[in-house]
Amino acid sequence: MLTHNQPFDIYNIKHSCGPHPHVCLNFDFRKIRGEYTEYSVRAVEITPNNVKQMAELLLEQYARTGSLFTHNVVLMPLGDDFRYDHAIEWDQQYTNYKILMDYINSRKDEYNAEVVFGTPKDYFREIQKRVEKFPSLTGDFFVYSDIFSEGRPAYWSGYFTTRPYMKILDRELEANLRSAEILYTIALNLAKQSGKDIKLYETYFEKLVKARRNLGLFQHHDAITGTSKSFVMKDYALKLFESISDTTSLQSFAIQSLAATTTKSNSVYVLAESDRDSYEKLPKKIPIGVNGHETRKIVLFNPLAQPRQEVISLKITSYKIRVLDPQRNPIPYQIAPVMNATSITHDVYVLLFVAELKPLSITTYHLQQIDKVPMEAISTVYCGRCGKDNVFPIKSMQVGDVQLENQRMKLLFDGQTGFLKRVTKKSTGKIMQCAVQFAAYPSAQFHSGAYLFMPDPNLRDTDKDVLEVYTPHQKIYIVSGSLSSRLTVEYGKLLTHHVAIYHHEGGLGEAIYLRNIVDFETPPKNRETEMFMRLQTDISNGDPPEFYTDLNGHQMIRRSKIERIGIEGNYFPITTMAYIEDNSHRLTLLVNHCQGAASYQPGWLEVMLDRRTLYDDSRGMGEGLLDNRRTVIKHWLLLEDISGDKDAYSKPSLFANHLSNALNYPVNIFVVDGSEQEVTMAPEVRLLSQSFPCDLHLLNLRTNHDQKLPHFPVNSALMVLHRQGYSCSVGIDTVLKHCPLTSRLSPGTAFYKLDNVNVTKTSLTGTRPGARLKDGLQEVGLQPMQVETYNVNFVQ
Repeated sequence: MLTHNQPFDIYNIKHSCGPHPHVCLNFDFRKIRGEYTEYSVRAVEITPNNVKQMAELLLEQYARTGSLFTHNVVLMPLGDDFRYDHAIEWDQQYTNYKILMDYINSRKDEYNAEVVFGTPKDYFREIQKRVEKFPSLTGDFFVYSDIFSEGRPAYWSGYFTTRPYMKILDRELEANLRSAEILYTIALNLAKQSGKDIKLYETYFEKLVKARRNLGLFQHHDAITGTSKSFVMKDYALKLFESISDTTSLQSFAIQSLAATTTKSNSVYVLAESDRDSYEKLPKKIPIGVNGHETRKIVLFNPLAQPRQEVISLKITSYKIRVLDPQRNPIPYQIAPVMNATSITHDVYVLLFVAELKPLSITTYHLQQIDKVPMEAISTVYCGRCGKDNVFPIKSMQVGDVQLENQRMKLLFDGQTGFLKRVTKKSTGKIMQCAVQFAAYPSAQFHSGAYLFMPDPNLRDTDKDVLEVYTPHQKIYIVSGSLSSRLTVEYGKLLTHHVAIYHHEGGLGEAIYLRNIVDFETPPKNRETEMFMRLQTDISNGDPPEFYTDLNGHQMIRRSKIERIGIEGNYFPITTMAYIEDNSHRLTLLVNHCQGAASYQPGWLEVMLDRRTLYDDSRGMGEGLLDNRRTVIKHWLLLEDISGDKDAYSKPSLFANHLSNALNYPVNIFVVDGSEQEVTMAPEVRLLSQSFPCDLHLLNLRTNHDQKLPHFPVNSALMVLHRQGYSCSVGIDTVLKHCPLTSRLSPGTAFYKLDNVNVTKTSLTGTRPGARLKDGLQEVGLQPMQVETYNVNFVQ
């Protein structure tokens, strides 16, 4: 990819026409009534009287800029943020520059220059005429820095983490929109095929289109980054919240139309099992009650195109419950308490069970009331200051370190802090140091903000023990049962840290689940605080250390520490995962939203959790970060063995890809309204007849709109696929037991009751049609690391 890098501070006119900003200000011709700016004061209209002087002044700046490049071609951006918002500016800029261009171009022999309006394409075409071979760079341009404020680099690594609550809200809408798209596409075309009235589907399509636009809007470079003013972020949040609600309602409607076999009413009775009062509040699970001999139906949608095993967590109003699978056979389950500080509440409980879900399936499980719960279903609680309980056995926490274990590993926790110390893999007996630490960087005032990250250089220690003030109120407790064992440590309101392992023979037993609830409370508490979670291991990842981050979930890139640019210049963005490794072991951290990450010392891997800076960093936002909210941050931690030679390009394990997909596209959980007992749901509806290959991810199945009436759906959908690259020399192969590893879709692959389809390959955006696939879906095949789009036309 041929790229261009502006040689000066920033892309506005003042800093891009040449090396002298005070000169460049003369060539920003915007003059709006009521505006008083540094350029409106300096710039004057170009006239026959001053055109020679101004043209030569401009050419001097262009010549100085061109001298920095071997090709001597200058790309001059003509604008800035929030420009051309008045029609008159178009005329002001164009007219004055046109006079300058005409004057210069009419004197080519004198000036030996030509100035024209153009596009980036014109620029690259011109330099390719002049240069045969360009220097190459492997990697990307992170971390971006500028020097215009103080003449020294300021690193833009703060926005990787800024406003994590909003970044998670964005990811929640992405997941819900994707599930809604897939369900809607199948439900709509089945309705059309069976001759049903589709007016309600058309109404839902308008909400679907709005959700697409709201999600797209939030991808703006000052939205997903969290770098807009607080009132603007609130407006973004309201849009995301509205669309999360709309796409959840659409899922309910579509699941009901696809899976309900009999119905008593025309209302929607398949309801989401969690609710959210407003965008400012975290989702709350709605307690489910079961009365008498009736059962409550739990409906699960697996939005992935591969089968999965998932631990389902519900809140129930009575612990005297058992779980039945789709065939109404009892299955193992676990009842756990809801802990309130050091006490146990008895009006609500947690129910856990493992669901076995086919690809793109709607599966119905049942909750049934019973008189006596088997003891193996009841969790044991280990607690330092808990009293006796009538439901759950209570045991005292022993002095010293604490251990959790399942069939695959043992986890040792520090008895004082409650944080993980090391992990022992039972298959090999290998003990791996993996100490979890929470701390914070004190912010450098006015130099660390929404965009920038910089620890206070005046402090001897860059790490601040942010938990120290909360330690006197620390609480540690363990809830252990047949399916899951979980240790929780609370440090006041600031941090609640959960670590869970699962007692399951499948892949779930190989990973460690981390869940952090971070709450900075109201200012001025925790001011100038940039809090992180650090993993300190005995993995030898080099000195200086190297680690790997993903590039938007597509490929991994190696990052190497550069000592002289500080921690702020060694923080990098991650969107799905990061890992460190040596010749024998790899530690992978999977994330559920974009964060900043670093490996600043050998064996370390850390991620930033949240940031509060009181002051603006002078990069355009005009205010500090003070609107932090209570945020739930989820991770999976994988400790994998490496066998054989390393790949030329580092890639995640297949299991890491699957676990990452599961984290970012969770099972959608619904419950049938308890008042609708006569409603029956199909035990299982498989929207996909065959599993996709293990490494082929269905990015979307998105209904197209009518070209003339964009708020109306048509019979076709864009199927977007990503063949995720993976390493064969890392991790376990349990994934391969549940899906094929082929280059194409399996013969007979079809969507639910929609066998008659025409499939055409298109451009990624679906705007340019390509060749039609004669064999339909089973002809679809991608090369590793590729993303492709196919137009699937459902023949009615």
